[in-house]
Amino acid sequence: MSETPTFVTHLECSLTGEHYPADTLHGLSKAGKPLLVRYDLEALSKSVTKETIGARIPEFWRYREFLPVRHAENIIRLGEVMTPILPLPKISKRLGVTEILVKDEGRLPTGSFKARGLALAVTMAKELGVKRMAMPTNGNAGAALAAYGSRAGIETYIFCPDDTPEVNVREIALQGGKTFLVNGLIDDCGKIVGAGKETMNWFDASTLKEPYRIEGKKTMGLELAEQLGWEVPDVILYPTGGGTGLIGMWKAFAELGKIGWIGPKRPRMVAVQAAGCAPMVRAYEQGEEFATRWEDAHTYAAGIRVPAAVGDFLILRAVRESKGFATAVEDDEIAAGLAEVAQTDGVLMCPEGAATYAAYKKELKSGRIAPNERALLFNCATGLKYPMPAAGRRIDISKPVNYATL
Repeated sequence: MSETPTFVTHLECSLTGEHYPADTLHGLSKAGKPLLVRYDLEALSKSVTKETIGARIPEFWRYREFLPVRHAENIIRLGEVMTPILPLPKISKRLGVTEILVKDEGRLPTGSFKARGLALAVTMAKELGVKRMAMPTNGNAGAALAAYGSRAGIETYIFCPDDTPEVNVREIALQGGKTFLVNGLIDDCGKIVGAGKETMNWFDASTLKEPYRIEGKKTMGLELAEQLGWEVPDVILYPTGGGTGLIGMWKAFAELGKIGWIGPKRPRMVAVQAAGCAPMVRAYEQGEEFATRWEDAHTYAAGIRVPAAVGDFLILRAVRESKGFATAVEDDEIAAGLAEVAQTDGVLMCPEGAATYAAYKKELKSGRIAPNERALLFNCATGLKYPMPAAGRRIDISKPVNYATL
C-alpha cells in the first residue's frame, strides 16, 4: 500500500477547539459544528518546497502534503486541472480600475468548483470505508458527488429542491446518483438526509457536515497564491451559499502564512449573496456571530440559495478577520453582469459567478473597494450549465438574403 505524505495530527471542533482523532470517520463535532483538519505545519514545511510543488503535474493533488489522504490508491481523479485566472482587461479599462481577475472554476470535472470539495470528501470516504453517501444539493455539488462516487464505487443518494435547473438534475442522474426532487429548499433536503442516516446507513456529505470538503476547497487558496507568485490579491469576492470555499481559502492562507510561503498580507474576503437570500449579509451588518435562517429564500442564482449555513460563524469570522465584508446584489444586477462580462471580455460566467461581478461594481461605487485594489472574482461553474436567453433570428433560404437588414 503506497503512502502519500500527509501531516495530519488531529481534527478540531471549529467552535470549542475540542480535539478528535484523525483516520476515523466523523461528521459534526459534539457541539454540532464543523470539524477542521489540523496539520504539523513545521514538519510539512520541511518536507516540501515551492519549487517541488511547481514541478508537479498541474492538478490540485500537487498540494498533497497539505491534504489528509494517506494512501495513494484511494485518490479519486477525474482530471482536476489547475483552473486559469483570467483578466478582464476591457472592463477594467472601462471602469478605470487597476485589475479585475476571474478564477474560472468551470474548467474542473463536472463543470464546477464543487469538484474540489467532493474529490477530497469521496477520496476520504473511500479511505475510511464508506459504502454509501447522501447529500442535499442545489445542483453542482450533487453532480460532483455522483461522478466521484461512481468512480470510487460508492453508492450516492442526492436530494434536490424541485426547482433545481433541469440540466443539473439530469446530470446527477446520468452520473449515477439516485436522484430525488423535494418540494422545499436545500435545508429541507438536508433534513431528509439527516433523518435517514440510521435507516439508510449512509454517510451525510452535506456542506461542512464532514471535515474534508473544506480541505478540497482549500486548494483554491493554495492554487491562486501559487499562480500569483506566492502573493495574494487585495480583495477576493466569493459567491457564498454554504461558504465552504471562503472558509477553506482563509484556512489555506493561514497555513501558508505559518510556514512562511506567503507574507503577512491577506486578501479582504467578501461574501457575496443574492438579495433574495442573504443571511450572512444580515448577520454581518447586525454584528452577529451566527446567522438566522432566511425565510422565503429566492434567487435565480440557485447555488447561493442557502437559507441557513452550518458554517455561518466561520464565514463571518473569515470576513471580519480579513477586514472584508458581506454584500448582496439583486437578480437583475446578476443577469446584467453576466451579459456584460460575456459580451465585453468573452468570459461566460454562471449566475453565482456573475453575482461577484455585480457586487464588485456595486462596492466600487460605494467605495468599499478601491479602484487601485487587485480584485479576484470567483466564477464557480461553467455558464454552459445554465439556461440562457432565447436568441437567433431566422433566415429563409428560399428567398434572397437581405444583408442590409442583418
